[in-house]
Amino acid sequence: MDDETEEVVNEQDGQTCDCGKARNEEISEVEILKQSVEDQKKLAQDYYDQLVRLKADFENYRRRSEKEKIAYLESGKEEILIKQINIDDVLQQALKSAKTSNNIESVVVGLEMISKEFAKMLKEEGIEEIQCDKFNPNVCEALDYTESDEEDGKVLEVYQKGYKMKDKLLRVAKVKVAKNNKTETENENN
Repeated sequence: MDDETEEVVNEQDGQTCDCGKARNEEISEVEILKQSVEDQKKLAQDYYDQLVRLKADFENYRRRSEKEKIAYLESGKEEILIKQINIDDVLQQALKSAKTSNNIESVVVGLEMISKEFAKMLKEEGIEEIQCDKFNPNVCEALDYTESDEEDGKVLEVYQKGYKMKDKLLRVAKVKVAKNNKTETENENN
């Protein structure tokens, strides 16, 4: 008899069963499941390999970005330092002139040249001086309040200039502010 067509009589209920076909169907299902497991293992390995490659690519990208960032910062520093070296050249000329000349005017001219050169550098870098006519606590720091006939809150003197770059405050201005004594007198009379 052929294995595939082998029929067995079940002793309990007397029915016949085609065991060969059932066994082959089970083997076939097992083979399908094994193949499916193998396919899933291959897919998982492919995903793992892709993940490892992506991780390596990201690490390379991170290192490259870090190197580029450092290069940009160095380049920016270099540009600023060259401008400061130019200002130092003007300062050295002013000092040389001051040592050899008894003329105060030449010293003043030299100092004005340095100030103009420095202001030019700041402007080229996008840095602006904060104008302080009226006290503004967002950009000014009041170091002194002085009674005055001037309008209350008017900046009388700038001790240290304030600067901003675009909309970012770099340094607040340090100022002396007027405190109008007429306003206090009027308030006391009312």
